[in-house]
Amino acid sequence: MLDVHGLEVWYGAAPALWGVSLTLRAGELLAVVGPNGAGKTTLINALCGIERARAGRIVVDGTDVTRWPSHRFCAAGIAIVPEGRRLFTAMTVRENLELGSYLPRARAERADSLAAALELFPALGEKLASPAGELSGGQQQMVAIARALMARPRLLLLDEPSLGLSPLIVADMFDAVRRINAQGVSVLLVEQNVEVALSLSDRAYVLEEGRIVAEGEPDDLLARPEIQRAYLGV
Repeated sequence: MLDVHGLEVWYGAAPALWGVSLTLRAGELLAVVGPNGAGKTTLINALCGIERARAGRIVVDGTDVTRWPSHRFCAAGIAIVPEGRRLFTAMTVRENLELGSYLPRARAERADSLAAALELFPALGEKLASPAGELSGGQQQMVAIARALMARPRLLLLDEPSLGLSPLIVADMFDAVRRINAQGVSVLLVEQNVEVALSLSDRAYVLEEGRIVAEGEPDDLLARPEIQRAYLGV
């Protein structure tokens, strides 16, 4: 579904991503893990057109989308849940969710999408008329994920969804991600919490200093001594 070949993103004279290649298959839950400053957010922003590639290719279903403007990625079925949630805090939860179904195809299915979002996150049902800024951090993350799902994506990009949340809320959040993936949505999860991300994913890549330094199935990566030392404190 998604193939990335030799991707480079620079900020001025400094490379943020260098020679990054990865593949995500249809229906897969793929994790990209790594420390702060590794380039994870830059990668996920490049995959939806927010950051421009200096070199390399991004291919979706055989089509080179590297130079597409960001709005075309949404129309192609790619939605992002950005780091920090980026909600419109003065608008109601309902208004935030409805913004996710802006495109005509998604707007036609808005009622069904809203019902599905509330089934996934029942706590939002009684908050629809509340300003999004009044919600707890966990509830705001629910809104951010639900808003992306309102676009009816085929590929969901998640940038650090556990950031700033309590362990209990994180467990609930990742359970929802599993359910989303089980419904047929491909997921690319960028996450600093390596152990949790690997427990969730089908395959994973490790990103350090803008480069892919390891890849494989979660059990294989967890068995590697360097991964245990660097990320699991073993």
